[in-house]
Amino acid sequence: MSGEQDVAAVRERVEEALDRWIPPARTHPARLHEAMRYSALGGGKRVRPILVHAGGRAMGANPGRLDGPACAVELIHVYSLIHDDLPAMDDDDLRRGKPTCHKAFDEAMAILAGDAMQALAFQILATDPDMIPNPERRLRMTELLARAAGSRGMAGGQAIDLAAVGRVLDIAQLEDMHVHKTGALIRASVLLGGLSADAPDEGRLEQLDRFAKSVGLAFQIRDDILDEEGDTETLGKAQGADRALNKPTYPALIGLEASREEARALVERALSAIEDFGPEADLLRWIARYIVERMN
Repeated sequence: MSGEQDVAAVRERVEEALDRWIPPARTHPARLHEAMRYSALGGGKRVRPILVHAGGRAMGANPGRLDGPACAVELIHVYSLIHDDLPAMDDDDLRRGKPTCHKAFDEAMAILAGDAMQALAFQILATDPDMIPNPERRLRMTELLARAAGSRGMAGGQAIDLAAVGRVLDIAQLEDMHVHKTGALIRASVLLGGLSADAPDEGRLEQLDRFAKSVGLAFQIRDDILDEEGDTETLGKAQGADRALNKPTYPALIGLEASREEARALVERALSAIEDFGPEADLLRWIARYIVERMN
C-alpha cells in the first residue's frame, strides 16, 4: 500500500468514527448537532488523527484502540478552528472550502458547537470501550490532551497570536507562538497514539516526542508559506489572511526561501529522531514529508 492509500484509509476510518460519535443532526437540540456535523465531517486533511494512528503503529498499538484518541484530537482541532474563525478572533468567512460555521449558522451557535466538541473529545477519552483499558494510561492521555489544548498549549498560543498582531517578533518569540498554537496539539497526537500501545517504552516515546516537536513547527511554517503563495481555492480558506491581519509569520520575518529551508531542516530533524525505528514508522515518515510538500 502506498503512503497516499494508507493515509486515505486512515482518513476514511476516522471519518466513520467521528460520524458515530457526533450525534445525528436530527437529535435534539438539532441545530447544534447540525453545526457540529457541518464543521467536523466531510473535509479537512485529518493530519492530527493520522498522526495518532502513525504514532500508535510505530509503537505496535492495536489499530482499534486508536480511533477514539484520533477522534478526540480532531474534535479539539475543529473546535479551535470554529472559534478562531469568529469575528472576535480572525474573522474568517471560509474554512475547508465552505462558509465558516458562524457564517453557515450564527456566532452563538458556532461558539456552542465548538464548546460541545471540546466536551465530546474528553467524553471519548473517558468512555470509549475500545481504547486501552489501563486506567492510569487513560488518565495520562486525558491530561496530555487537556494540557495541549489549554493555556500552556493551543489556547495559550492563540492568545499570544492575538497579542502579536501588528508587532514585530523575533525568531524565538515567533517559534514560541507556533510551538503553543500548532505544535502542542500535533505533539499530543503522536504521543496519544504511542500511549495506546500495550506496554510503550518510555525511551521510544521520547523519540516520538522529539519527532513531533519538529514536525509541529514545520507544519506551521508551511502554513505561513502557503498563506503567501497558495490560492484560496486550493487552500480552502482565504489566501493572504495572515498578511491582511498584519500577523507575524516566518516569511514576513526571514523570507520565503529561508522559511522553506527551515521547514525542510525541521523535517530532517524529525526523521532523524526515529531513524532506528523500522517499517512500523513508515507512516510517520510519510506524513513528515507530506507536511513540507502539501499545497493546502
